[in-house]
Amino acid sequence: MNTHYPAKSCEITRLVTHPKLVAATIAGSKTQQRRDGLYAYPNETFELEGIPFVVTSVERKRLGDMTDADAQAEGYPNLDMYKQIILKMHANMSWDEEALVWVHTFKRNG
Repeated sequence: MNTHYPAKSCEITRLVTHPKLVAATIAGSKTQQRRDGLYAYPNETFELEGIPFVVTSVERKRLGDMTDADAQAEGYPNLDMYKQIILKMHANMSWDEEALVWVHTFKRNG
């Protein structure tokens, strides 16, 4: 286990799962995934449709600090669209500016 991070709350294979987001990741337009829990450590690898990716960093950040550039790294055109879709996907969630999430950043590996 990586001593700088808590234990993972989910497997890395669950990091990017929605078909549209998988396609955006493969296309290179999605390079980040925010999750409530920790799904990967830096330098861990995963595959999407046979294409290898590596996690380049994992940081703890507030939802309220997100920018349009962050939303674009998540595969959405802007922050407003990101918020709308996230709240639609998670029916019981409210957008809490102070909520901390794990930001997993990744790129193609090779």
